[in-house]
Amino acid sequence: MSGAVDLSSLKQPAATDVPSDHAVTEANFETQVLRRSMQAPVVVVLYSQRSPGSVELVKLFERLVGEADGGWDLATVEAEPNMRIAQAFGVQGIPTVIAVAGGQPLADFQGAQPEPRVREWLTAVMEAVRGQLPDGPEGAAQPEPEDPRFTAAEEALERGDVDGAIGAYEAILAAEPGNSEAKAALRQVRFYARTQGLPEDAIARADADPADIDAAFGAADMELFNGEPDGAFARLINLIKRTAGDDRNRVRTRLVELFELFDTADPVVVAARRKLATALY
Repeated sequence: MSGAVDLSSLKQPAATDVPSDHAVTEANFETQVLRRSMQAPVVVVLYSQRSPGSVELVKLFERLVGEADGGWDLATVEAEPNMRIAQAFGVQGIPTVIAVAGGQPLADFQGAQPEPRVREWLTAVMEAVRGQLPDGPEGAAQPEPEDPRFTAAEEALERGDVDGAIGAYEAILAAEPGNSEAKAALRQVRFYARTQGLPEDAIARADADPADIDAAFGAADMELFNGEPDGAFARLINLIKRTAGDDRNRVRTRLVELFELFDTADPVVVAARRKLATALY
């Protein structure tokens, strides 16, 4: 992600760059991994430019997918700028490789491996999913055509046109007010847009003036953007304890908006909702 948050320190010199044909970020993860995995296994390689071993592993998978003739697909994810993906998979170390099939993790391994072991692992993955994918060539269902409205929104976001993506999702909701997929996507994109205007010292500013509600909102957004939902939720819950009336309602409303960026069953959200209830009553 780019914008006000400076992530340039996470990059390495160009000499260590890995091929980008299969690069995936939080913005296109749903399309390139979850949806694609309904048709064929997707091997997700979480790597770091800081780790030469993981860079070499990415290069190996780039070569192997070129030999696969479409039997499986590859998604290379740079972990530091895409921490929510790493957290979703429960990644403990880099590199980590996960095979996703039918929208669910199927198999994984951690650490660099020699090519023969990687080939054996890929063979095992392919055997495990043979005939099992709902939209695959041997599955019972046929792929549903992409909704061009969602495609347009996703393409706008991928080229950095955040306003265009917001407008596309708003147009879907104008025609279909109950479209839950568009609602969820719009919440995510609006949050992303909001983070782009944050100052680099947003957290420090809020810590320096705990009574400043706007500063607390910025710090919570920054913490969530950095993959620290516990800190973001705790900050606003603590502020709710110290406020009353309209101010308290305003903070509660923002906290609930942040909850809506997650699955309702996410353990982090469930725990935070319990703490919110305690703070309110």
